[in-house]
Amino acid sequence: MDLKDPTQGLQDYNWASDVEKNKVALMRVFVEREDPTSKEVDDLTLRRFLVARDLDIEKASAMFLKYLKWRRAAVPNGFISESEVKNQCTERKLFVQGFDKKGRRIGVLQLAKHSPHKRDLEEFKRFVIYSLDKLCASMPSGQEKFIAIGDIKGWGYSNFDLRGYVACLEIMQEYFPERLGKVFLIHVPYIFWTAWKIIYPFIDKNTREKIVFVENKNLKATLLEDIEESQLPEIYGGKLPLVPSQDSTV
Repeated sequence: MDLKDPTQGLQDYNWASDVEKNKVALMRVFVEREDPTSKEVDDLTLRRFLVARDLDIEKASAMFLKYLKWRRAAVPNGFISESEVKNQCTERKLFVQGFDKKGRRIGVLQLAKHSPHKRDLEEFKRFVIYSLDKLCASMPSGQEKFIAIGDIKGWGYSNFDLRGYVACLEIMQEYFPERLGKVFLIHVPYIFWTAWKIIYPFIDKNTREKIVFVENKNLKATLLEDIEESQLPEIYGGKLPLVPSQDSTV
């Protein structure tokens, strides 16, 4: 890279501003010096980390370098295979299909199918990575975010898994920044609010702003504001049958 022109090679992206573009270029110079494997990462990835740290190059670089170190340890083969998360897949609780009106991939999670008393925490962490990787890999060109529908129907205290929830939040917030577009929490039972008070402090400000609690009476209408009926799961009034993520071809 020509250090006299740190923006060289960045012209192909739709940058929000020249300031952002220049900061990504400067960030690249720094992280490549600290970790040469950074050269394999595209500029849009660096931009996500930069945006997650409010365009602070030093903080974004530290976050990104931490991510690289974590990724090498957590995903040494470059991907998580289904055989590594077979117990989690057996619960058939995650579905990846359809797109919202902005072209963001849709993930559906049925929380009542999660069994914390059976789960191995390390396998669960791998399942979170497997799921997020699958969502990100299925995004159309030019789109970097996904949305999620968290279905809490039938959830009870036997499903409450603080360690699992915190691990999931940490992975998503620290290592998949600026990937989440919005979360719809639906069919929320009254008893969930006690658990929510415990979970809430672990959710960062940016993630909190993306969470939408949906009333049952407004469920279909609310989802249709963001998702066309043809892309909405049948169980929520749309036309797509739910397909578990491991059975999906995306």
